Amino acid sequence: MFCHSCGTQVPDDVQFCPKCGQSVAGSPLGAAVPAPTPWVPRAGIKAEGGRWIGEGFDLVKKDLGNYILISLIFFLLNGVPLIQGALIAGFHIFTMKKLMGRHAEFGDLFKGFNFFVPTLVASLLIGIFTFAGTLLCIIPGLVVAAMYKFTYLFIVDKRMDFWPAMQASHAVVKNDYFGFTMFLLLAFLVNVLGFICCIVGLFVTIPLTFAAITIAYKELVGFEARTVDAL
Repeated sequence: MFCHSCGTQVPDDVQFCPKCGQSVAGSPLGAAVPAPTPWVPRAGIKAEGGRWIGEGFDLVKKDLGNYILISLIFFLLNGVPLIQGALIAGFHIFTMKKLMGRHAEFGDLFKGFNFFVPTLVASLLIGIFTFAGTLLCIIPGLVVAAMYKFTYLFIVDKRMDFWPAMQASHAVVKNDYFGFTMFLLLAFLVNVLGFICCIVGLFVTIPLTFAAITIAYKELVGFEARTVDAL
């Protein structure tokens, strides 16, 4: 489970977070803990990829310097094995704070490591599932990649473990498989354009992509009040 105050993953049998000292006990010792209820999205969800990309670009422009710096570090560290999931979570945390009107700073990129284990397992599973789908004529791989785009946000925002977060992301996307797959393709094409622009364009298009996904999550799911307080 996760500390609702600082987000650190803690053992299920502890009552206080070893990092911040806040209580993490959900019920008295010995009391039966009910099984978690699967997260259910609201009805009528439709993807609006073009609008989300546009709003993401507007957000990035307002703090271009920090976004470029974070993108550079993200790009340099992305080749380090096993940390991609934590870096993705950190990128989302930075953007969540921007959307909340909170003070966001470069160090937020590394707050994703508070969720290291679930983001690691999620990144490995998503990679395996996407690769398997790609072997089936590519298109299934694109759909699978789109299905799990909100996984890291559910881990950070809802304090979910990797599998419930993947299921929740899928629950959102299955309302409009085609629309969310087109959203993913549009984001991919934007990054291709960034690569063509002497590669340095990626330092703008990469954060644009993360911003668009975070904006979509905020609109379709909404941020938890406890997450707003913690960030």
